[in-house]
Amino acid sequence: MTLEEIQAKLEAGIENSTVTMEGDGCNCSTLVVSPIFEGLSLLARQKMVLATVRANIDSGELHALSIKARTPSEV
Repeated sequence: MTLEEIQAKLEAGIENSTVTMEGDGCNCSTLVVSPIFEGLSLLARQKMVLATVRANIDSGELHALSIKARTPSEV
């Protein structure tokens, strides 16, 4: 997967999000900013982000994804 493909998938899967990607296609990191994370624990936020790319991780298309999930006020 390319960074652009991962970014598009995350933006489509997380409501009102802004996604920033770094790294290469199979080992990358992301910063996902969305008001939908308000009131959620860090673990709940990460699970929400991972759910959008779970099939790609399970298939081996995406090997690793480091996640930072923030609300707009936390950025």
